[in-house]
Amino acid sequence: MGPGKRDALVDVDGVLVGHEQRLDPHWATGVTAVLVPDGASAAVDVRGGGPGTRETDVLRPDHLVQQVHGVVLTGGSAYGLAAADGVVRWLGERGHGVPVGTDPAHVVPVVPGAVIFDLPMNDWGNRPDAGFGYRACQHASREEAREGNVGAGTGAVVGCVKGGIGTASAVLGDGTTIGALVAVNAAGSAIDPGTGLPWVPTPGLRRPDQAEIDAAKPLFGTRPGRHGPVDRPLNTTIGVVATDLRLSGAECRRLAVAAQDALARAVRPAHLLVDGDTMFALATGTGAALPAPGEPGWAARLDEVSAAAADVVARAIVRGVLAAEPVDGVTCYTRLYPSARE
Repeated sequence: MGPGKRDALVDVDGVLVGHEQRLDPHWATGVTAVLVPDGASAAVDVRGGGPGTRETDVLRPDHLVQQVHGVVLTGGSAYGLAAADGVVRWLGERGHGVPVGTDPAHVVPVVPGAVIFDLPMNDWGNRPDAGFGYRACQHASREEAREGNVGAGTGAVVGCVKGGIGTASAVLGDGTTIGALVAVNAAGSAIDPGTGLPWVPTPGLRRPDQAEIDAAKPLFGTRPGRHGPVDRPLNTTIGVVATDLRLSGAECRRLAVAAQDALARAVRPAHLLVDGDTMFALATGTGAALPAPGEPGWAARLDEVSAAAADVVARAIVRGVLAAEPVDGVTCYTRLYPSARE
């Protein structure tokens, strides 16, 4: 198993990614649109105690609609759900959605989404709206592999350091591609305070100098906001894992579960009451199909794909932390532990 061409979610055939953000003295928030215009099987797993979501019920495998056309990851807490309206409009204008009439333009795009809590990183009242979502779609492409302070990761904070967007991919031996994109914004920490290293082993990093480790320890347990400490932690890690396999909604659900397992590896503690941890899974169906449920090899193959999905999500989370840059007093990993990457 090795990374795809871009080592990003867009390595999965049929997936486009676009970001829109605003970062200035009054704003630090944005939207990431993951588009599957031709449709994809989908599922979701919600583990946090404080989620902010849209259209997650439609992803149940016993419901009518069996495909989605995009997923929205956005800042702005519950206010930010308005960004999905812009994504729906962009898709609908191009005829992507569930047909509901004889005219090809009569479609209803299915676009679930989730939010992070980044309000203390902005002046009050500044949060993504439908315009952010629409512009994120305008930027969407198969080349999008930016990380850090972009899209939904613009105002993200994880533990005591800046979080952000992270993405990664893997290609299995049979050519199956799995990719992930995560907005890392958790109450817990992605860093082991005792070593200064991410909880997930990461090639290219070495243990920081002990002086850096000792200096950073008092920061752990704090929750920095752009305008000073906040009573409520900035929280919620949300993301998408996708594959080009042909999977049912129930099989996608196993990938979403694996994505949450990865979150618990990479962020500790995870799935708290103040988190809204939400992971979506997509299967574009441009590749091979699994054996039918109950046939020889089905369970083993699905477990193999799920395990790979967990590895990719964990790596994306670490990359989101390493790529983040400081924002007005909220430091970042590379500033806290500069010797780790020397």
